[in-house]
Amino acid sequence: MVKTAAGLVAEARAQVKSLTPQEAFDEATSGRAVLLDVREPVEWEHHIEGALQIPRGLLEFQADPTSPRYNAGLDPTRPVIVYCRSGVRAVLAALTLQTLGYTHVANLEGGFAAWQEAGLPSAEHHNGF
Repeated sequence: MVKTAAGLVAEARAQVKSLTPQEAFDEATSGRAVLLDVREPVEWEHHIEGALQIPRGLLEFQADPTSPRYNAGLDPTRPVIVYCRSGVRAVLAALTLQTLGYTHVANLEGGFAAWQEAGLPSAEHHNGF
């Protein structure tokens, strides 16, 4: 059976825990969780301070501990809160992490846009352009 993109997102939302911006902030500032930004590099001008940034297209390679491209900033045993601009790419990425064996994964509900709307702190990154 063929699935739609909307169907894939709905399935992921049903399988992935969701956190409000305040809950994500509390988890991240406590040091318990890693914030993972899966947006594209051109979107990183504004981001959550201290977030690990891995574009969605590279996630499987950098999240797999057996991959030569593994990013040690991710640990399958440590809680990971995934975010993108609005939460759609992030929920798909979070489901991918769960499939790869990450045991404590959550999606930032509403993404970075909701984080900013909640008035939570963010940082700027300048690419030199």
